[in-house]
Amino acid sequence: MRNRTCSLLSCRLGLIPLATALCLILSPQSVAQVTSGGPPNRDADLGRLARGQGATLRVLVLTNDKQRLDRQSVVKLSNEAKHTAMWLTTSDRSEVEFGDLAFGKYDIEVSVAGYLSASKEVEVVNLFENLQVEIVLQRDSSAIDLDQADSSMSPRAKKDMKHAVDALQSGNLEKAGRYLAATYKIAPSSAPVNFLYGYLFFQKRNFEEAQTYLAQATKLNPHYGQALTLLGRVQLLLGQSDRARLTLEQAVAADPGSWTAHNLLAGACLEQHEYEKAREQAQIALEQGRESATEAQLILGEALTDLGRTQEALQVWKTLLRVSPQSPAALQAQQFISVVELHRPQAIEAADGSPTSVRESELALADSQPALPEAWQPPGIDLARPAMATGVTCPYEKVVDEAGRQVEQLVNDVGRFAAVEDLLHERVDKTGNPTSRETRKFDYAASISASEKPGVLRVDEYRTQRYGMDDLPDHIADNGFAALALVFHPAMRDDFQMACEGLSDWHGQATWLVHFQQRSDRPNHIQGYLIGSRTYPVNLKGRAWITADKFQIVRIESEMISPLPEIQLLAEHQITEYGPVPFTAKNVELWLPKSAEVYLYFRGRRYYRRHSFEKYMLFSVDSQEKVREAKHNAHGPGSTSPRRRKHWLA
Repeated sequence: MRNRTCSLLSCRLGLIPLATALCLILSPQSVAQVTSGGPPNRDADLGRLARGQGATLRVLVLTNDKQRLDRQSVVKLSNEAKHTAMWLTTSDRSEVEFGDLAFGKYDIEVSVAGYLSASKEVEVVNLFENLQVEIVLQRDSSAIDLDQADSSMSPRAKKDMKHAVDALQSGNLEKAGRYLAATYKIAPSSAPVNFLYGYLFFQKRNFEEAQTYLAQATKLNPHYGQALTLLGRVQLLLGQSDRARLTLEQAVAADPGSWTAHNLLAGACLEQHEYEKAREQAQIALEQGRESATEAQLILGEALTDLGRTQEALQVWKTLLRVSPQSPAALQAQQFISVVELHRPQAIEAADGSPTSVRESELALADSQPALPEAWQPPGIDLARPAMATGVTCPYEKVVDEAGRQVEQLVNDVGRFAAVEDLLHERVDKTGNPTSRETRKFDYAASISASEKPGVLRVDEYRTQRYGMDDLPDHIADNGFAALALVFHPAMRDDFQMACEGLSDWHGQATWLVHFQQRSDRPNHIQGYLIGSRTYPVNLKGRAWITADKFQIVRIESEMISPLPEIQLLAEHQITEYGPVPFTAKNVELWLPKSAEVYLYFRGRRYYRRHSFEKYMLFSVDSQEKVREAKHNAHGPGSTSPRRRKHWLA
């Protein structure tokens, strides 16, 4: 390796014509008008009919106790005879209204994470109708139920715990922590309180603390199935497959109907090379979870392969590809099929002649490095999947097209923007505890322009306030960290395998989850590292949270598909969250990055960085001015301009 190198991340994303920077999402118009409704108005119906419009349908979504649902849900209205379908999201009052309906029968399907989808049929028999339908949702037994009860607690503790649950359900972890601390002070021996504390730390990716509280919850209540299941999941994430197996055996005994517990137990048995038991538990999970248990199909195929039943394994994975082609599990199934079929003429054996698992042989083929400690960084994209609504068909093409349209509109319409950037930089140990901490503040600006090459974008970043390498913590400059939204740009989308995983929830808002992964047969236009004069492309996979109503990207998480041992870069994990920022002078609202977190394992050291942005300013310029500006403005170490890139000592 050359001594003179780029400053690690100063060249990230800069090596390609599509240089990327802080990415914005332009707020689009709603797909359809969502109203809270009012009393039926027959005069309005007559007017609608006179204008050639049709009936209206108001759908109210309720819980099992007839209360309005406390989060946003997605309502699908379809007419099979006319091959039409519409998706709308509920208002704050958990209701939605469809208008302009013609004669015919319609199917209503309501979905939300944490509940089983429910459906009902309705028929429009005349265009004067103002139909009203109630849909009652039942809790999904496989989802984590945060509404815990403890009759032994005082009224004050119950009230604080209710506030904590509300905050957890809305994704406000800081608020949840305050209320749980107050509750725990009053009732430290409550199993539900310890479970909620464990879940809080699980959401924070602090698995050591999560394990402590979950273990206490199961000690206080040895038959606490939900706590046992989550504890087993945490132990698997910590690499404790032996302990996880014992815990998950208790979980399936306490709650035999939980396909999630059976699925996790199958994974633990596979890690312990107990292939027959892994096969048995994966089969149970598949029978109970049905279309939701795609991961169980992966494990079932692996167990069958390790038992020498290769043809059966291939059939399981091919069934997964046929039934759930858009799931991320399908991508893994295709990889497993390729590995098995490649080695089918010869036995897949370890050096001592013993059979080895598909996952092990796949890693050997990739020449990957030994597994890295997990606790210091978030779990892998495919290890910790968010909770999703059961049995929901995702409108994949619509979600991806609409998200791409907003990114494309941003690139076409937005010129320059600026913000105040706060940087937190930490060195961390293998458990994630900081060993050093530094902070910086910068004035940040970026511009987007067209490149000389068609279909390629140019984004330049600028930072002021002594942004030299000597002033940066550990001499590391990172750029382009928030640019992953461009994955959905129509010019770049085909470079990735994409799959709509399903319907989830983010801070109480219904969101579609889209999994993406760099295609090996397409060029990498997103990220790379420049060391000396040599470029090292970084292939990424990740997940995007896209709102179900306006298709805004509210969160993107990504990671390296494989390490780069030749430059001692063994791990990189990024998390970017977006929020709406109004610009009243220009009468526009943009969805801008609020924060970006970066986890790095580079040259034997682990780093954590958090970038926060505020006080945005927007400057619109025409495309010619953008290009001229990108060519003539001075660039510092934060620049990602491919033509004006410089090298700094790392």
